[in-house]
Amino acid sequence: MPEGHIVHRLADAHQRMFGGRPVRVASPQGRFADGAGLLDGRVLERAEAYGKHLLLRFDDERVLHVHLGIYGKYELGAAPAPAPTGAVRLRLAADTGYADLRGPNACELLEPGEVKALLDRLGADPLRADADPERGWRKVARSRVTIAQLLMDQSVVAGPGNIYRAEVLFRAGLDPLTPGRDLTRAQWDGIWADLVLLMADGVRSGRIDTVRPEHLPAAMGRPPRVDEHGGEVYVYRRLGQACLVCAAEVRGSRLAGRNLFWCPGCQPPGLVPAER
Repeated sequence: MPEGHIVHRLADAHQRMFGGRPVRVASPQGRFADGAGLLDGRVLERAEAYGKHLLLRFDDERVLHVHLGIYGKYELGAAPAPAPTGAVRLRLAADTGYADLRGPNACELLEPGEVKALLDRLGADPLRADADPERGWRKVARSRVTIAQLLMDQSVVAGPGNIYRAEVLFRAGLDPLTPGRDLTRAQWDGIWADLVLLMADGVRSGRIDTVRPEHLPAAMGRPPRVDEHGGEVYVYRRLGQACLVCAAEVRGSRLAGRNLFWCPGCQPPGLVPAER
């Protein structure tokens, strides 16, 4: 599932391509035909992302909500748009280009009240200027659930996925199984600040890079990471490999149905802030 930085990139692309313009809207596949008919010819006023949700706001107060889920994909290109191929759920087109959406988890029209209900269910998004990390802290501070699970809960923090979860906990030196209520406020603030930094880098580059300069391939004399997700990381999908910092073997397990990665040397259990 794409993490939040990808959805923010999609919002930026939609804004550049269609913002302030009347948009031709169609559903070649037919599954969104009624909604497409209501939007066809309307002006896209604003495209924005909130966590993993893309919101396209049109001039009649309707909002097109897209959640890619596991299988959703976007194809964006220059005009003129080619004939659609495959199961294109939604096509937006203008003289400036086109955007084809396939296989989303959600593609629906929302009224203003429904948008508010959606956003009320989400935690703060580290990539938004209006984000309030206090909202997440209030949930974390009273929770017995592990911080690894809390960071994947979109009602706590909206946007991060498995990669950012693993990497910010490594960079913070935190055991992923630490209960949320055992974190200090300083630790939470550090996690939040790191998410803001790393995810903003992801928006700019389109990939997730989390290693510090001294651990990059050139600095360490090691080959670059080869992985379909791209980017240089410390622990994500590095099971059994040597930690780039302490050389301990990176470990992995399953937690709440998702793969979890950590370094036992850099993220030992029970470590308190004064010891780090």
